[in-house]
Amino acid sequence: MRRSALAAIAAIGTASLFLAGCSKADDNKNENGTKSAGANAATKGVVNASDKKGGTLTYEMSDVPDSFDPGNTYYAYMYNLSRLWARPLMTFQPGAGEEGNTLVPDLAASKGVPSDGGKTWTYKLRSGLKYEDGSPITSKDVKYAVERSNFARDVLSLGPNYFQQFMAGGDKYKGPYKDKSAKGLSSIETPDDTTVVFHLKQAFQEFDYLVAAPQTAPVPQAKDTGVDYVKHIVSSGSYKFQSYEDGKQAVLVRNENWDAKTDPLRKQLPDKIVVKLKVNPETIDQDVMAGKAIDLAGTGVQAATQAQVLTDPAKKANTDNTFGGRLVYMAINTTVAPFDKLECRKAVQYAVDKVSVQTAEGGPIRGDIASTVLPPDIPGYAKSDVYATKDSKGDVAKAKEQLKACGKTSISTNISARSDRPQEIDAATAIINSLKKVGINASLKQYPSGKYFTDYAGVPKFTKKQNIGLEMMQWGADWPSGYGFLQQILNGKAISQSGNTNLSQYDSKDVNALLAKAIGTQDNNERNSLYTQIDKKTMDDAVLVPLTYFKVLLGRPTTYTNLVSTAAFSGQYDYLNIGVASK
Repeated sequence: MRRSALAAIAAIGTASLFLAGCSKADDNKNENGTKSAGANAATKGVVNASDKKGGTLTYEMSDVPDSFDPGNTYYAYMYNLSRLWARPLMTFQPGAGEEGNTLVPDLAASKGVPSDGGKTWTYKLRSGLKYEDGSPITSKDVKYAVERSNFARDVLSLGPNYFQQFMAGGDKYKGPYKDKSAKGLSSIETPDDTTVVFHLKQAFQEFDYLVAAPQTAPVPQAKDTGVDYVKHIVSSGSYKFQSYEDGKQAVLVRNENWDAKTDPLRKQLPDKIVVKLKVNPETIDQDVMAGKAIDLAGTGVQAATQAQVLTDPAKKANTDNTFGGRLVYMAINTTVAPFDKLECRKAVQYAVDKVSVQTAEGGPIRGDIASTVLPPDIPGYAKSDVYATKDSKGDVAKAKEQLKACGKTSISTNISARSDRPQEIDAATAIINSLKKVGINASLKQYPSGKYFTDYAGVPKFTKKQNIGLEMMQWGADWPSGYGFLQQILNGKAISQSGNTNLSQYDSKDVNALLAKAIGTQDNNERNSLYTQIDKKTMDDAVLVPLTYFKVLLGRPTTYTNLVSTAAFSGQYDYLNIGVASK
């Protein structure tokens, strides 16, 4: 998922979790001699709960994040991790499964107060808030953070642009790097140092979810250096940066000016937190299973490790298999010929053998076969399969029929995938084999995930020039609602020239209007029915191929404390309060 960011989760019973070797997990001992909590335990509660302080906590990742800058990131794992140094107005309560979807105030003292039918939202900050240097955090810093993250897309292009789309006058404001006036965006008011008021151009009934994004974490304007701010981030959280080496490593230490009295959520347990980048995926698996690290990206163990885990009761007992509220799909680029024609897109829909894709991803434990845009655990989902084929294995005859209706007997195109995600590469390869059977010849183009959206798949000019008609994608909700899932991948207004996540470049007047209507609708049932309509319209237009409703198999390090798989961050462990157990 691009983030994908914030998503819902459904806990799975351990009885149906694993394919082989299902002995009692509780009979197994960890390497340090302690009893295992059992397979899937972190989807039901906090594993190894502890308030013990001290030690070094290590995260590892096979590539690099898009950015550590809270105003310039859009991956779920960075939304999750960034809360250690960046406190947004709202965030999600640590808790297992759906409990993790509960919104709670963070920098704000309470939830937003709506007025004017949901067009105006007011937040009061907690008192006594300070940055790492001891200077006070004010409402002006929150206002500035939103301005820099949403209105300077030529400088900071990686995060979503909801505020730019919905703030009154947002289409005219040039951002703080071009507009040097002290006033800034007039529709964000700061009547005093602890109050921030957002004036929207239309009702937005889910605004509390929106301000839970790290884009509302305060940034002192005097310390902002644009894209280089990532090198010297000023912390508002419980940890601060001791060092940052681009593409290699980041080291976090306690922020001595963080005050627990202003923060009921964070515990500040480890002495140090190390984030290692560009680590071999198999090495990450080994370190996780040895209790030496956490897989930062939360994408789960590799195929070879999965096979070992599923046949070893002791290893299996230290894993968590969860739905991630995510969809694995292939975007069909509607601006790249001949996929600007509906029939050519339908040919792709019928051609794909989804079982082969599921197998390439690691089998059913990695996801159920998908047929809709919305996953089953997101409000608005309704069971449907517009392009049903026997056993979901594709239909060559129907695909060729649509190809003929499109005026083609063959197509040559390219398919993009992330080079550091082996399962995504394998899934793309399976799709290529399916397409070849009907006369669609696709060549694989691999790009690193850290630049996938800034330089490659998320750059419309690049994809058109390179004839990239098909793009591998994984997406989770920015927040657990139909709107939080659909807006950034389907709304034409979300298309941007870099950092774009509407990879299909889908710009439907009907879908755009339905999204706008939904977010202004107060009644939940009515709002959810609109999300169902959007899903149906999108599938009728054949702009993306749903592949699987993502599941992740996480290795659970036995030497770390407070591990809980949360709905809010795609089934990942909640990174807010993980500690280090005594040896």
